[in-house]
Amino acid sequence: MSKPILSAVFAGAMVAALGVASTASAESSMTMTQQMMMKKRAETKAAVSTGKYERCFGVALKGQNDCYAGAGTTCAGTSKVNYQGNAFKLVPAGTCTSITTPKGHGSLTPIKA
Repeated sequence: MSKPILSAVFAGAMVAALGVASTASAESSMTMTQQMMMKKRAETKAAVSTGKYERCFGVALKGQNDCYAGAGTTCAGTSKVNYQGNAFKLVPAGTCTSITTPKGHGSLTPIKA
């Protein structure tokens, strides 16, 4: 083969190899992220089951929610706005509804927008 053709073949092979490597990396990162979400969900469930904490909706600041926050989010730190109604923060049991935000009080159930 001539040098230009060999160079083109080599370049194409490198691009293909990098594409496969980046896809594999993204897949392993996604798996790691999913594992972290599952762990956080289990930790949240365990904390609530002790009776010492409760889920308080509508009080978390943007990106500071604990785990699941409803449609469009997946887990901790995924709320899109301050005081998102379907995002919860774990708080000491019995304190949620006394928490005041610019949008009102905390709620033990998701707040519909």
